[in-house]
Amino acid sequence: MTQESLTQDAFTLIHRFEPGAAARPLLLLHGTGGNEHDLLPLGRIVAPGAALLSPRGAVSENGMPRFFRRLAEGVFDEADLRRRTADLAAFVGAARARYGIGAPLALGFSNGANIAAALLMLHPEVLAGAVLIRPMVPLAEPPAADLAGKPVLMLSGAMDPIVPAENASRLAQQLTAAGAAVTHRILPVGHGLSQADVSLATDWVRGLALPDAA
Repeated sequence: MTQESLTQDAFTLIHRFEPGAAARPLLLLHGTGGNEHDLLPLGRIVAPGAALLSPRGAVSENGMPRFFRRLAEGVFDEADLRRRTADLAAFVGAARARYGIGAPLALGFSNGANIAAALLMLHPEVLAGAVLIRPMVPLAEPPAADLAGKPVLMLSGAMDPIVPAENASRLAQQLTAAGAAVTHRILPVGHGLSQADVSLATDWVRGLALPDAA
């Protein structure tokens, strides 16, 4: 698997930012082969009026952007994952200072959902919560994070050929054990994004009672 890192510092990560009037911004994290534009329409639907921060993954796998390296399908380079997660945490901090936004709610799909889960476990202070669409366990031995009631929505596919049901359930258990308020829904779909995901994510975000984002 040919992979190439794209050199970025804390705030030169390629990204799109759309300002918004709503208190809680969204951090949009695309899947493998996506980019900073992919999830903007979804973000606008899920959280109308929210500021949208959408970075591009800084790793290239056969020309496809990703947020961290993998050794094979479903086998992650955990050393790289930890480093890229720290880089993403630094980027979010720099973006908050630059754009004057609060701690974001992550909305990640596939590879983006995996790094969002890693961000929750490794840097729990960075996110207000997360919507994880088709995530899997990012770390074989996750640290003892304190997620202190942070809201997390996990949306898994019953017919997902990439993420085993046991793996998704284990991630939900890990996040719950760390204190997160996890809602895990298993949909009759595969790995791709579905209209059911959009509807469930929209309703869930609308129903959140998050503290002030400042």
